[in-house]
Amino acid sequence: MPDLVLATRNPHKAEEFGALLAPWTVVPLPADVELPPEDGTTFAENALGKARAAAAATGRASFGDDSGVAAEALDGAPGVRSARFAGEHATDRENLDLLRERVPVGSPLAYVCAIAYVDPAAGVEHVVEARCTGRMAPEPRGTNGFGYDPVFVADDDPAGRTMAELAPEEKAAISHRGRAVALLRDWLAAEG
Repeated sequence: MPDLVLATRNPHKAEEFGALLAPWTVVPLPADVELPPEDGTTFAENALGKARAAAAATGRASFGDDSGVAAEALDGAPGVRSARFAGEHATDRENLDLLRERVPVGSPLAYVCAIAYVDPAAGVEHVVEARCTGRMAPEPRGTNGFGYDPVFVADDDPAGRTMAELAPEEKAAISHRGRAVALLRDWLAAEG
């Protein structure tokens, strides 16, 4: 199975994708590769831009993702601006605090993840997208996640835990990223 270059500088995503995609080996993006700005209007557009940039720079099969949270109370925001919700260089904590300020407890949320795969040698591009629905927790709980995980209570967890309270394998089974990776793995396996 070929190595896959991951088009991200986010160490949390690199770790999570490495575990989710085994037995494929996820290779870090070389330091000199510049990724395009995430200025698309959809998660798929942003993911494809990153995957194309990594594939063009390395000449190797690459994948990129874009993901975020969509709050019903904010008409789907922050959406593609999830990483920059509280400002261009906002921390996870600042983004989380702003979401808590603007979204009522119990309000519907959805995590969305698009993953784009680009193989320059084969001339192949493929995009998958998956969702996980949930609701806003009354307060942040748990230490296992990142981003908005401490306030995202997944509908698929009958115990009502936040994503940050789930063990990694539990999160992988129901998360937007876990579901998108499963779709990508199925497609890669079918492609041979």
